[in-house]
Amino acid sequence: MGQLYIVPTPIGNLEDITLRAIRILKESDLLLAEDTRKTMILLKHYGIDKKMISHHQFNEHQTIRTIVEKVRNGLNIALVSDAGTPAISDPGYLLIRACLKEGLRIECLPGPTAFIPALVNSGIPADRFLFEGFLPHKKGRQTRLKELAEEMATLVFYESPYRLVKTLQQFREYFGEERQACVSRELTKIHEENQRGTLKGLVDFYQTRKIKGEIVIIVEGKK
Repeated sequence: MGQLYIVPTPIGNLEDITLRAIRILKESDLLLAEDTRKTMILLKHYGIDKKMISHHQFNEHQTIRTIVEKVRNGLNIALVSDAGTPAISDPGYLLIRACLKEGLRIECLPGPTAFIPALVNSGIPADRFLFEGFLPHKKGRQTRLKELAEEMATLVFYESPYRLVKTLQQFREYFGEERQACVSRELTKIHEENQRGTLKGLVDFYQTRKIKGEIVIIVEGKK
């Protein structure tokens, strides 16, 4: 019987990968990649030549059964996402659950995930936090924002650059314009930016700027 490895990959800087992760990628029989083109950049950087197949949110329901059978038949398979740790706002959970249900071996390596550096360098308390990930775009969004407005733990969100200003405006409306927050963009990359201030100040700052890159928003909890 084989094994499924969950392998975190760098969120930007290719040096942010463990020696163990490199070894597992080299030794695995097959890699499951969210986007094989992006993963190929990492593999080439470390001289890894390995067969890959796509495993993403649009095909995971169809491919899970086949992958489970491959592991059962003795293949060691490594799952990676485009960046960070699989199953954290990325595909992976369904496959992990299916393998566990079948009694197959699962091993998750420690490694990069975007919200930890964003949380730590925000300057907002990190002793208690709620990872919310991506808020629903429509149904349930307002209800959830009302609930989160009463949360005392630090709040952690992911957001796209195209929705950042609208989301900050909603946070200002529901959480209050003086609530402290931090927007982290392009973490570990050349143009990394960590903009701190009140929600009012952050709305004013980003309304006049063209925004690119992946974003983490940290918001202090209700006092």
